[in-house]
Amino acid sequence: MIIRRERGQERPDKRTVGKREPGTRPRVRKGESAASDQGRKPYAGRTDSRELTSGKRVGKTKVIKTASGSKPTGTGRFGKERTSDVFRRNVIEKKSERKFEGAESDQYLNKTGKVLRGKFGKQNLNNEFNSTSRPAKTAASKKEPGSMRLNRYIANAGLCSRREADTFIATGCVTVNGKIVSEMGYQVLPGELVSFNGKIISAEKKVYVLLNKPKGYVTTLEDPHADKTVMELIANACPERIYPVGRLDKSTTGLLLFTNDGDMTKRLTHPKYNRKKIYHVYLDQKVTKNHLQEIVDGINLEDGFVAADSVSYVSEDDKKQVGIEIHSGKNKIVRRIFEHLGYKVEKLDRVYFCGLTKKDLPRGRWRFLTEEEVSLLKMSSK
Repeated sequence: MIIRRERGQERPDKRTVGKREPGTRPRVRKGESAASDQGRKPYAGRTDSRELTSGKRVGKTKVIKTASGSKPTGTGRFGKERTSDVFRRNVIEKKSERKFEGAESDQYLNKTGKVLRGKFGKQNLNNEFNSTSRPAKTAASKKEPGSMRLNRYIANAGLCSRREADTFIATGCVTVNGKIVSEMGYQVLPGELVSFNGKIISAEKKVYVLLNKPKGYVTTLEDPHADKTVMELIANACPERIYPVGRLDKSTTGLLLFTNDGDMTKRLTHPKYNRKKIYHVYLDQKVTKNHLQEIVDGINLEDGFVAADSVSYVSEDDKKQVGIEIHSGKNKIVRRIFEHLGYKVEKLDRVYFCGLTKKDLPRGRWRFLTEEEVSLLKMSSK
């Protein structure tokens, strides 16, 4: 058993060494002989802090006096207590009487009266009180019938996703009834006016429109330098403000989705979700099998490495037509892949996009997605 001195307790001048029991012959000190120790009481060491300054012999004994002139009391040689007695009284007995500091103290008791013991008892108590002492939600942040979170309201208006809306709210771009709102959990009540950068917005129902884009149209909302934009093709589709999901360059045709669902737009276009897209490519010359394998293995372009998921001939009779499946959303990625290998793309058509096809949808026409298609998109975008 290890016995440690308590803090503040004076260190004894001499202590017992080893496992020597009281009453046994002590060690012979310098200048003494073993014979001179016969009949002497066992030496127990000094433990008194009082300074011994003077003394005189009376017969064969020496009377010890302290600085104050009084005689020390106690037992053992020089009127001192034995070291083992001092340690037993000051250390062992006190240690056995010590109790848990927080067991009977309300600084470690929670509101239910439970004692929080252990190394992190006080810390856990502080965390518990901090969690219960938080200020109550404001009236604006409490959910009421018909209310909607502000970030969701902005996303439903077709401006951006919910996460992007949180950024706009924090920067003070959003006002409710003319007052700037920076609270993330703010609930918009029916009839309140929400403005974004000074323009009033409204939460609209979700709309999903699929267009078979013809050649010669630019995928943009507004472009004063463009002759024709894809927004002209869906101008009369719905009163809600919808925008394209992704891009198709001016000379590329095929499927293009429009919606005002900001959250779904982000999931369908972000590279980490790996949305499947299939293109029908018409080339100026026959494509070799070695180049098809190279496209699947991967090619290093000027903006990084890219690899197709799969590639094959559309028909064995015409090896100028290739079908390529790719999930990368880089600008003009399909054209750049084939141009890197020495081919010229004469025509490019997107025939598949996130589970949607252009079946029964003529070029330049649009249609609303069915409920089943919308459910499929939501499931695939989770």
